[in-house]
Amino acid sequence: MLSYLLRRALYALPIMLGVAFLCFMLVHIAPGDPLVSILPPDASADLQKQLMELYGFNRPLPVQFFSWVWRALHGDLGTSIATGRPVAGEVIKAVGNTMMIAALATLIGFAFGALFGFVAGYMRGSWIDRTASLISVTGVSVPHYWLGMVLVIVFSVKLMWLPATGAGPDGSADWQFDWAHFQYLVLPAVTMSFIPMGIIARTVRALVADTLSQEFMVGLRARGLSEFALFRHVLKNCAPTALAVMGLQLGYLLGGSILIETVFSWPGTGFLLNAAIFQRDLPLLQGTILVLALFFVILNLLVDILQTVFDPRIERG
Repeated sequence: MLSYLLRRALYALPIMLGVAFLCFMLVHIAPGDPLVSILPPDASADLQKQLMELYGFNRPLPVQFFSWVWRALHGDLGTSIATGRPVAGEVIKAVGNTMMIAALATLIGFAFGALFGFVAGYMRGSWIDRTASLISVTGVSVPHYWLGMVLVIVFSVKLMWLPATGAGPDGSADWQFDWAHFQYLVLPAVTMSFIPMGIIARTVRALVADTLSQEFMVGLRARGLSEFALFRHVLKNCAPTALAVMGLQLGYLLGGSILIETVFSWPGTGFLLNAAIFQRDLPLLQGTILVLALFFVILNLLVDILQTVFDPRIERG
């Protein structure tokens, strides 16, 4: 087991380096001047040169890349061009906010998706199966920024049950564990949960239907095992794949929440990326993308390890 974990960790290192290289190059090959947001229209050539030297944009790209990676390894992601604040502090705060809605959305999506999937798998071909499949397809197909606006209209404007935008009372972005702040989390998390709910429901439904049709299930039923014991075998066979899908969905939600966070004005990584793109803030954009990509790589590594715990055949393979 230990050798497998070390091997998986070593495999992740070149992936992380490749991710850092892609984050650096994709931002640098984009057109436009990164200093245009802070330079006055009548800026002199000397001022432009000073700022280029200050941010290191005058050095060759390989030198910039290795310098950026070295500083990132020490926790320094640079300084935001637009705000002048350290990028690491901005990104960590935004990642924490996004993690809250992504984790809650994944939990909601996994709970309802697994429920719909198991019910549909056990009752395949029935109207319940068709209804659960319809719900899962709808969850994947509906534009989620549109769904977010609909939920705001219904629950914030019409019913006035939940706040529409922001992360806390009076526009506060500092999270606290109380109902006054938690209610700001509900609508964006529910909106984000529709994607994992649909995908997990379809995955679990296919896994359950396939497991129930296997010969070993017929043999176990012939031996007189109870339905609960059979359900445990089905759950054990479905868990590794379902866990992998849940981990991937959590990773996708961490990086794919720009539209939802913009709709709800939630101060997470999506909102931060949106601001960095429009302000052409290269250090902030690079730092945010790098942290999200590394989170995704680490999350996949953890899912691989958990899959091995649930299914020892993976380690032996």
